[in-house]
Amino acid sequence: MTTPRPIKDLPDAMATAGATPRFVLTDIDDTLTTNGRIRGAALSAMERLQAAGIACIPVTGRPAGWCDHIVRMWPVDGVVGENGAFFFRMDRDARRVVRRYAEPPETFAANRARLDALGEAVLSSVPGTRLASDQAYRLADIAIDFAEDVGPLDQAAIDAILAICAEYGATAKVSSIHVNVWFGDYDKAGMLFTLLDEAFGLDTEATKASAIYVGDSPNDEPLFRAFPWSVGVANIAAFLDRFEHLPRFVCSQAEGDGFVELVDRLLAGHG
Repeated sequence: MTTPRPIKDLPDAMATAGATPRFVLTDIDDTLTTNGRIRGAALSAMERLQAAGIACIPVTGRPAGWCDHIVRMWPVDGVVGENGAFFFRMDRDARRVVRRYAEPPETFAANRARLDALGEAVLSSVPGTRLASDQAYRLADIAIDFAEDVGPLDQAAIDAILAICAEYGATAKVSSIHVNVWFGDYDKAGMLFTLLDEAFGLDTEATKASAIYVGDSPNDEPLFRAFPWSVGVANIAAFLDRFEHLPRFVCSQAEGDGFVELVDRLLAGHG
């Protein structure tokens, strides 16, 4: 693995490569948020990106109910939710939310009984776990809480959750607070590229040359791998031994302060 470079090197590296930033793609929990809350500085940073003509798109495991609010109320240009189950974007001229799903909503509904059984198996077998407090607002997955409103539980507990998910044949991804679990052949990267194609007319390679992805935990690794311009906020240090593909750059600041640091550097280089 290549050691990430400090974030201060990002603007010069992009300029040398002739890369023009058009998109900042960001995780939410512990990347935009600080101690579980989004602060004014992070919201202001997103507004500054938009003012500079750089689109900001959160890519998250958070539920559909949250994502509807985010795309309506935050200074963003779309959102990918539930680890790639859908994207939402706001058509502000038509004053409506455009929704695109990885699978028909009926398929999500059909998988619900299997997911409920899996969730019951985890909660009865792994002490201290519970369903995430945002579970009621989810369409396509379940989220097992190990560090948001419980715990934090140790790595052995997380491994036990993952083992049960594997027994059920489900996809499971570990964030900094939840294990997200679903049935279906989709992920964050695939839905993100669909959004950028359908909303902005960019194919995969064009997107890679003009987008920056920022995150904090192992479930961001596919996007660190997909985007050559990838950034970790400083709290990624807690997970470094669990990565095969690290981000190319790392912030000196943690959580939302790291996101603001990235935006400050990026806009300084953007001119």
